[in-house]
Amino acid sequence: MQETQKTAKDRHPMPEQPAEVRRNNFLEVPIGYTEEMAKAEASRCIQCKIPKCMEGCPVAVPIPRFIRAIAQGQFAEGIRIIWEKNGLPAVCGRVCPQEIQCEGQCVLGKKGQPVAIGNLERFLADWERAHGDGSLPDKQPPTGKRVAVVGSGPSGLTVAGDLVLKGHAVTLFEAFHKPGGVLIYGIPEFRLPKAIVESEVNTLEKLGVEIVCNTVVGRAVDVSELLDEGYDAVFVGVGAGLPRFLNVPGENLIGVYSANEYLTRANLMKAYDPLYDTPLVPGRNVVVVGGGNVAMDSARTALRMGAESVKIVYRRSREEMPARVEESHHAEQEGVEFLLLSNPLRFEGNSEGRLTSVTCERMTLGEPDASGRRRPVPLADADFTMDCDLAIIAVGSGANPLLTSSEPAIKLNRRGNIEADSDTGKTFMRGVWAGGDIVTGAATVILAMGAGRKAADSIHDYLMRGW
Repeated sequence: MQETQKTAKDRHPMPEQPAEVRRNNFLEVPIGYTEEMAKAEASRCIQCKIPKCMEGCPVAVPIPRFIRAIAQGQFAEGIRIIWEKNGLPAVCGRVCPQEIQCEGQCVLGKKGQPVAIGNLERFLADWERAHGDGSLPDKQPPTGKRVAVVGSGPSGLTVAGDLVLKGHAVTLFEAFHKPGGVLIYGIPEFRLPKAIVESEVNTLEKLGVEIVCNTVVGRAVDVSELLDEGYDAVFVGVGAGLPRFLNVPGENLIGVYSANEYLTRANLMKAYDPLYDTPLVPGRNVVVVGGGNVAMDSARTALRMGAESVKIVYRRSREEMPARVEESHHAEQEGVEFLLLSNPLRFEGNSEGRLTSVTCERMTLGEPDASGRRRPVPLADADFTMDCDLAIIAVGSGANPLLTSSEPAIKLNRRGNIEADSDTGKTFMRGVWAGGDIVTGAATVILAMGAGRKAADSIHDYLMRGW
């Protein structure tokens, strides 16, 4: 017991590229655990009889079991334990907010540092990709049922993976030319290498999922038409990809991007790679408006695209910033400057319509608003202007109405998100389920996966027993 208490004190940090090196490349920042590091970190787990960590996981991964397997050096067994509940461990190990989910519930965190559950999950996924035998999970016999999954983001990939294992024929429709959704177009290479997403997608294809890209459901084909064409059920997981803007003067100037467009050009269309001819204003003096993970991704991408100065402009203080601590920490390490309690009033440009500067107002914090955070209040006579030739607006996104506008039977809430049962994903349209950001609004990868898992169980029940 004394040895357990001793080893439980200090968390083993994951090695990563030095900040002065990584800010000049798009390689992944964390380098990953060695086998010895992973076993040492896994040995810190005290194997609670009632594992609170699992309560914090939206897909209920058997965390103590896979950690015990790592500690015993049984890596192949460990990844198969994760696969019981999570088909995207390489993704989740990198981008999930473990600090407020599984690790946030770890009992070791009450008096010290929690077990690095996310790092260990990533280790197993990476080990399997490098050393695994390529074996696939067992599939149930064919049921003769067909399911259409619209959108290949985290929720859609989860539904497709779960249902194909249950014996159903699954077709996955994607609007872009590559599957992966926000994992491909939204999250930068240095945080989630695209080869990892492609590997997860390839596994689904090997299991029998048919993937149809370049197909916009709601335009090329409607949901009702999919049902008429022989699909027995449809899952809608199209995310929340409609950008929000500030609605201030000058947002139409050349050099002002939504974060959605900026990151899509940089990630999916590889503007950072000289081999690709994707236009993207590089920017010398860059301003990113917002304080979430998307803002951090945009700022860190702009640095790597050659910017001399990158500033985050956020209207609240650091305590209210919604970005993961790790992401904001990495951004600061790399040289991103934080202008807190500041808010853009207008963008100015030259005679050619190109952005040249931004004027901001300084803020103070008042009473809490509906989000529970203190409301930013402008200070009088405290405006300031700074040079800016590239601005990226990262203040959230909403539901794209392309699909839902074509199906009046799919009910929406006042924000334009699909109304669906939180336990099953059922919509008000018979035979149609929905989950992920199109239902909840922009959230996390793992929450979208959790919604996909619930929907897959409900769809399977419907296909086998009826509505």
